[in-house]
Amino acid sequence: MGETGIGALLVRLRTARGWSQQRVADEFNALEGRSAKTGKEIGRYEREARVPVPYARKYLAQVFGVDVAVLDRAVAVSKGQWDGADPAEVEIVPSVLPSEDTLVRGDPLSEDAVRSAEFARFIAQRNTDEFVVEQLEADVGRLARTYVSHPLMEQYVEIKRLRDGVFELLRGRQHPRQTTDLYLSASRLCGLSAHVCLDLGAYDSAATHARTARACAEAAGHEGMLAWVRSVESLIAYWTGRYEQAALLAQFGRRHRASGSIGARLASLEARALAIVGDSAGALAALSDAERSREAISGRDEVLGVFDFPAAKQFAYAGTTLLAVGGQEHVQRAIVSAETAIRLYRGADGDDQSVGDLFAAHLDLASGHLLLGDLDGTEEMLGFVLQSSPERMSASIVCRLTVLGRELDGPQYGGAAQAVNLRERLQHTAVRASLPAAHPPELST
Repeated sequence: MGETGIGALLVRLRTARGWSQQRVADEFNALEGRSAKTGKEIGRYEREARVPVPYARKYLAQVFGVDVAVLDRAVAVSKGQWDGADPAEVEIVPSVLPSEDTLVRGDPLSEDAVRSAEFARFIAQRNTDEFVVEQLEADVGRLARTYVSHPLMEQYVEIKRLRDGVFELLRGRQHPRQTTDLYLSASRLCGLSAHVCLDLGAYDSAATHARTARACAEAAGHEGMLAWVRSVESLIAYWTGRYEQAALLAQFGRRHRASGSIGARLASLEARALAIVGDSAGALAALSDAERSREAISGRDEVLGVFDFPAAKQFAYAGTTLLAVGGQEHVQRAIVSAETAIRLYRGADGDDQSVGDLFAAHLDLASGHLLLGDLDGTEEMLGFVLQSSPERMSASIVCRLTVLGRELDGPQYGGAAQAVNLRERLQHTAVRASLPAAHPPELST
């Protein structure tokens, strides 16, 4: 039999538009002004488990932009009461949803108004609102702030959950302004994910998250975030031994016109990398740039914690740079910088006391005393690190512990008992901090 019943016709009308049954129900409800239909009920019509009554057919006709007589004929076919033309021969056009029953067929102005009304409904169908965006921004700010002072694994699960949630929101639809805000939050959450991997020594994964963070920052058009992502990429290059690339990435970041403390961060990263490759003049010039950037800062960074660059951290980076430049004068300056960093961190609020930077500053102090031949001073400065929980130590701190242990094995110490004891304690701590049990299963794949 060639006739088309109501169920087959409704399926044909729906699939021609690429809609789900729930989408049909949503459009029906929008026209009727109440939540009367569900996707399951539309499914019953399509299976002909139920036949839409005249009242429902009126709205279904408006949903699909066809004359209600077409649906009436299809119902008659389903009931075996139709012997005329096949209702399937009706022309199906792209959906135009009339907003009123008074639509005059063939009136171009009326039909044009219908298209405008349809687009208004499209705009209204969003998966987020300003309150969702505001809460998300607050959550990102909280995680960024507590990241530097709380155990890493306390942060990891929530960062991942929020990041995946933002990805899902961005796959839907929202107001363009909210889309921009969501891309910025996605960029920051990917940046936090990159930091998690960086601190755990999963550098390839960190680079992947950083690339996604950069893509999201570009979609948001946020110069400050683009500059910050370059700083993370510089860190990844530095801790994988690509020091020239680390300096170059920091230089790239400084090209962005960004406010806040990011300029001081990028210049400090460039200085440290240049010092390692032996470009002392470039390193010292970059340190001066960092100081000038610090003096030029007006206002606060948009997000604190991981995303800002406090003066304490700048002093810590300066200490590491000056140690790498070498020479007694620079080593003395490095000790002063590291001591200043520790004092500033000790005086900061709890959430701003970066445990990782305190470790780094103490290790720089120990290295400075070691370069000056002061083993007692070296042991004293190492006390804070060696007495701390290894689970709080990042991959970069483990790397520094290992390097310092090798330096204590140098011939200038002649196997002195104090040097040997310190080296063994450093090695033991580094091994404990490197145990894989501290890593989340998701990062071990």
